[in-house]
Amino acid sequence: MGKRIASFSKGKRIIKSGKYEQRMYVILEGEVEISFTVNDEKVSVARLGKGDFFGEVSLFQEIERTANAYALTDVRATFIDSPEELVAFITKNPRYAVKMVRTLTERIANTDRLLVGELCGNRVVKYVW
Repeated sequence: MGKRIASFSKGKRIIKSGKYEQRMYVILEGEVEISFTVNDEKVSVARLGKGDFFGEVSLFQEIERTANAYALTDVRATFIDSPEELVAFITKNPRYAVKMVRTLTERIANTDRLLVGELCGNRVVKYVW
């Protein structure tokens, strides 16, 4: 996987919302901003750096991209183009698999908080899973 490197200059869009593609990235160098467009306004939701990943949903869901990803600095990233490649990668890198699980559960928890807030009119709601 080491030879599969993509480089993006500062300001370049890496992922475009609405596009169908199957590729996940792991940042080797640089910073990436993840954003959504809501009512024609850019809403930044994450700033990612070395070791972070993005675009993973496209490996498992046949849906269009829901977010944009922009290079905040010059970025070098390796990429994974299929679920099978991801399995091979995490099998060889079990510590990274643990990092992915932690990151994904944080993202789910944040989404849950936002969703519950929207459904409940942003009132504080106590819930148990």
